[in-house]
Amino acid sequence: MGILLGLATALAWGSSDFLARFVTRRIGTLRSLFYMQTWGFLLLTLYLIVTHFWGHLFDGSGWRPWAWGFLAGGCNTVAMFSFYRCLEVGKVAVVAPLSASYPVLTLLLSMFSGERLTILRACGIAVTLLGVIFVARGEAGSDETSKNAKQGIAWALFAATAFGLLFWILGLRIIATTGPYASLWLIRMTGSLVSLSALLLKRLPVFKSLGTSNWQPTVMGFLDTGAFALSNRGMQMEQVSVITVLSSLYGAVTVVLAALFLRERISRIQWLGIIAIFAGILLISR
Repeated sequence: MGILLGLATALAWGSSDFLARFVTRRIGTLRSLFYMQTWGFLLLTLYLIVTHFWGHLFDGSGWRPWAWGFLAGGCNTVAMFSFYRCLEVGKVAVVAPLSASYPVLTLLLSMFSGERLTILRACGIAVTLLGVIFVARGEAGSDETSKNAKQGIAWALFAATAFGLLFWILGLRIIATTGPYASLWLIRMTGSLVSLSALLLKRLPVFKSLGTSNWQPTVMGFLDTGAFALSNRGMQMEQVSVITVLSSLYGAVTVVLAALFLRERISRIQWLGIIAIFAGILLISR
């Protein structure tokens, strides 16, 4: 069951991220992040009011569940901002696989909490990192398009680092301390407050119409929040590294959607790197 939850997470995240490509380029990264987090927070609040799955937030466990949840929220906000920024300036088929390489860091950190590093997983780390190098080296030239592409790669790698740290502490400490749905509720609350504060500090208009596409942020919030809930539940049933790897296949879903609908031009060495990243991810799951 945990494996199915991991795969469902990848499908939901990949679809949400593909929509984010259009939203970020029309209203910017900060507004997109605010809309997605806020819609996710509202939808999840309604769900928790009905189901009462508040975890350890209101059972007398004290301040620790709240503190861990807010820590996860801060880490996720940094990761999501970086990821949305890379979607805004970079090529979707390039930055999505790069951001999906975060299981390398999660696995390395998991070693310190007792998980074994097998030969296959070590090979997976090496193949994934080689793929990252190929994808990054594939952007050449000095024109404005290439500069944006390189910025996208830098933001994607930063997002992968933040995601790797987030999923490690989620599986190791936060889900057990706070609860799978309560921790997500705090993550969404934190993200909404931080992104709203950033918009107000920069004196940017909070609301901006997407015209006939106003539904996209709502769907993004639903899919992204649903994916997180599936991932957190999966971490209760399988090893953290396994769920992390399976959910990171969202990058493959995004690449397929980008290839079908965006027709982005990707060099041969980048395609080789993309294949290597996903091959490495699969080896890490062994």
